Parts: sequence; structure tokens; C-alpha cells
Amino acid sequence: MLKTEITPEVVANRVIVRGIHLQLSPALHEVALEKAGRLLRRDSSIVRIRLDFERVQSTEADRQFAAKGHVEIGGPDLVAAVASDDAYKSLDLLIAKLDELLRRRHQKRINTRNDPQ
Repeated sequence: MLKTEITPEVVANRVIVRGIHLQLSPALHEVALEKAGRLLRRDSSIVRIRLDFERVQSTEADRQFAAKGHVEIGGPDLVAAVASDDAYKSLDLLIAKLDELLRRRHQKRINTRNDPQ
């Protein structure tokens, strides 16, 4: 498998970061691109990653920010969502969840390929 170099230009072309009911700060946008680059390094067959941040109007104080992630990849897309009291914390939790989904998907493919039946 050819490893493509993950440059900032590649990340900017493959990652979409947007805010829903929320104006994203440049710092949050840059951190989101940086962390999404980690997912691109894990699997080079990722076509696109979309990260949505949303300000949730709820009565719960610990669930004000929701982050949703959508990874377009060969086969079924990977989708995850998290909520927390801080946008950066939501981003960290979302990236960890998507990373785990990619790891599980890869492990399942390896196990299926090496299955003696």
C-alpha cells in the first residue's frame, strides 16, 4: 500500500469543518484540522472527513457542545457523535471515537482476510 504524505494541503482538501449555530474560532478550526490529520494518517483510503460543531440549546449544563463526525471511506461510512461542556473536549472525544471506529474496521478486515474458512 502506498503511503501518501499527509501535508496541510491534503488535510485542507479532505477535511470539512463547520459550525452549526456556532461561529468557529480560527483556533478551533486549526485544531480540528490538525486532529483530523491523525485520522488520515491511520487510513490513506479516506475520501473525506466532515466535522460539525453545534451549540446545543439544552437544560443540561454539561452537554452544551455537540460534535458530529462523518468519515467517507470505501464501504460503509463511519459516523459518530459526542456532546460535552466544551468544544475542544467534544473534538477530542469525537476524534478518539472515530479513531476507534477506524481501528475496529481495519482489524475486522484483517481478521476476515486471515480467516481459514
